[in-house]
Order: sequence, then structure tokens, then C-alpha cells
Amino acid sequence: MSDLSALEKVEDIEIRLLLEALYSRYHYDFRGYAMASVKRRLRQALEQLHISTISGLQERLLHDRDMLPQLLGYLTVQVSEMFRDPDYFRAIREQVIPHLRTYPSLKVWVAGCSHGEELYSLVILFREEGLEDRTLFYATDISQEALQIAEAGVYPLDRMQLFTENHRKSGGKSSLSDYYQAAYGRVSFDRTLRRNVVFSDHSLVTDAVFGEMNLVSCRNVLIYFDRTLQDRALGLFKDSLPRKGFLGLGAKESIRFSDHAGAFRDFVREEKIYQRIGE
Repeated sequence: MSDLSALEKVEDIEIRLLLEALYSRYHYDFRGYAMASVKRRLRQALEQLHISTISGLQERLLHDRDMLPQLLGYLTVQVSEMFRDPDYFRAIREQVIPHLRTYPSLKVWVAGCSHGEELYSLVILFREEGLEDRTLFYATDISQEALQIAEAGVYPLDRMQLFTENHRKSGGKSSLSDYYQAAYGRVSFDRTLRRNVVFSDHSLVTDAVFGEMNLVSCRNVLIYFDRTLQDRALGLFKDSLPRKGFLGLGAKESIRFSDHAGAFRDFVREEKIYQRIGE
């Protein structure tokens, strides 16, 4: 065995022990995450935290609780943008909303909400379509730090050009600037956008269903899970949706090979939007 192979084998052992420690000590379970992604993120953490080994990171994690939010920041996916993949939001607007409009009240779950960009995109879309007042939005993530950023609704000003263009391409019926105020290189989104939002920590790995939803949007989260964990998350979404409820996934995600594929039909196939059907 080469020296490089031996080092990689030791690193794999260290990673498994770290993930077990994280679960045993703090009940955050990353053991079913795709190993290539976990390894890449942990290497980044070591470099930026100036820790030489994953074993050293594990020691810090076990004895310094302040290390937990830092590590979660590396292990969880916190990169998004408003109206990301505008055609997805256009499909929600033009094809899903007409169905949702027939309900007197609505519940929408943004699972893995990260810093809130997808949440605010949906709230703005529902406001523009006249459905915000009858809708309760649930924004969940496993990272408390991410939830705090999402609830604050403050983003760098230099991201607004991209967000604005995405909003326009999604079929936006107003100017995105109507929803925020800019100052000192930052923008703060209107507090009224959060009046019907519940922010809460929730793990797709360990937690259960918490309510019946009309729309579940979970985009670019499942790609970081292994097959078993993907099936668990999709099972949660299935159990959260009544017949004719909607599920939206990311562009590189699918239910096709899931154990739960039979519970859904393609609704807008090219945008990965599915509709719950009867058993």
C-alpha cells in the first residue's frame, strides 16, 4: 500500500469517528451523507480553522461546544440564490399556483432553507399571486446559524443584480426592489415577508413529519445524501403531502429510483415538480 493510500485510509477512519462523535454528542447525523462531499467540506474546515488533522477537529468538537456551529457551517449546504433556476419558479407560478388557488388555506414547507433565499422567493411569488395571506410557510434547516440569517433577511447588495434578473425571468409581476431597502452595502428584506413564516430547526435525517403540506420545496439538498438517506427524506415528503399535493426538487435530483416513486407522478417533468397520487 502506498503512503498516499495509507493516509487516505486513516483519513476515512477519522471521518467515520468524527461523524459518530457528532451524532453521539450533539445528535446531528451526517453518517448517511455522500462521503465525497463530507470529505471535501472537512478538508476545507481543517484549512480555514487551522487544525492539522480530523482527529484534532474531533477533539475540539467534543470539548468545545462553540466548535459545533462552526462545523455545521461547513457540513451543511448554505449556497443559494433568490429565484434560482427561474424556470422552476415560473412553473410554480403558472402551473402549480392555479391548483393551489382552489384551497381556502395553504401550507408550504421549504426544507433545508439555508439562508432563506428560496423561502423569500416563494413568499414574494405567493404575494404577487395573491395567495400569501392564506399561506403559512415553514422554513426549516438543521443549522441554527443558517436559520438566524434567514430570519434576519439581510443579504449583500452585490447579489441583488442576479436576484433581480432571476425574479424577472421567473415571471415576476413587480420589481424585486419593492421588497427590500438598501444601505451600507447590504439589503434588508421587508419584515412583512416574514409575518406568515415559521422558522424551525428540523433534520431530514432524524426528525419526523410535523404537518400536512400543500407544497414541499426541497432543492439541492438530496444530492448530498446517500441513497438510504434520500429515501428517508422522500418518505417524509410523501407523508407530509395529501393527495394532489406538490413536491419540488433540484435540477439534479429525482424520485425516479426511490422506493417512494410510485406515490408521485410527474407534474412538470423538466423542472422536477411532482404531484402526490393515491397509494
